Amino acid sequence: MTVPPPLALMMELTHRCPLRCAYCSNPLALEPASQELDTASWRRVLDQAAAMGILQVHFSGGEPTVRSDLEDLVGHAASVGLYTNLITSGVLLDSLRIDALAARGLEHVQLGFQDCDPAGSESISGFRGGFERKIKVAGWLRQRGLALTVNAVMTRHNAVRAGALIDLAAELGARRVEIANVQYYGWGLLNRAALMPTRDQLIEMTAVVEAARQRLTGIMVIDYVIPDYYAKRPKACMGGWARRFVNVTPTGRVLPCHAAETIPDLAFDRVCDRPLAEIWTDNMAFQKYRGIKGMPATCQHCDHREIDWGGCRCQALALAGAADAVDPTCERSPNHDEIQAIAAREAMTGRTDFVYRQRSLG
Repeated sequence: MTVPPPLALMMELTHRCPLRCAYCSNPLALEPASQELDTASWRRVLDQAAAMGILQVHFSGGEPTVRSDLEDLVGHAASVGLYTNLITSGVLLDSLRIDALAARGLEHVQLGFQDCDPAGSESISGFRGGFERKIKVAGWLRQRGLALTVNAVMTRHNAVRAGALIDLAAELGARRVEIANVQYYGWGLLNRAALMPTRDQLIEMTAVVEAARQRLTGIMVIDYVIPDYYAKRPKACMGGWARRFVNVTPTGRVLPCHAAETIPDLAFDRVCDRPLAEIWTDNMAFQKYRGIKGMPATCQHCDHREIDWGGCRCQALALAGAADAVDPTCERSPNHDEIQAIAAREAMTGRTDFVYRQRSLG
């Protein structure tokens, strides 16, 4: 069977970051700067991605702007015909660097906000002055005509400000805002009890989002991601395992999603050792859960099988103890009631004792 190429390449250039966000989805064991792919290697990844028919590249991290070669990589991506998107906290950017990135072909920026309250932002991120810096960055991006998406990460601590975050995104000139509740992987899973919103908060947040969608139709797109733990159906994680996205880690391992390495019995190739296209089509880890045949039996016969693609294998492992299990966020899972009970219980803890992500710039 011919495997279509992915739509997008996620390049995790580094795990280094000046922020210490309590919800960070990077693994608990961060990859050191000394082992990151060099510029030439990343350029080869971009060449291979374009040759495969990939359309988009997302420069991510960690914080991708810690890489001094980011401008070079953006320029190379643009030269081979890839749409370029930067996913950033913004706190290391200044107007001159934005000029340089725009000149090399950067087309879109996803700017992350932890809150629209400076104190709340600092509490979650462990970084002082970040909110004010982000506001400046958004202004510089608007002046240069770069497309802007605001990524607003929601927890029980800022749930009441969902509407204010939407209004802020509109004021900043964003054409899209993502009101995204934390998805519990990595550091987010470690801090779940200190982050989970209550069901009442979620109901109120949903109403705020729906009202804003009506009010801002034609002005700004509002994407909304609820916590999986409160859902009846799982999300189509990454558009389905090894269907639409391919992820390359800072050290060059090629994954179908950013959390795939949490599944211990899967082996992943490095892009320095094997061509990207070959890994995409032939790597056994990519093939294992790709498409309907890779789903749990319950999912294979479900009417939603080509909508949610069986949900998330990493979440099934984390919550049900087996990657081959039905995603517990699905109401057809035998673990579904247990997961909802965990969410309800942890949302009421009142905890704020975050375990912050390790800070690393070196």
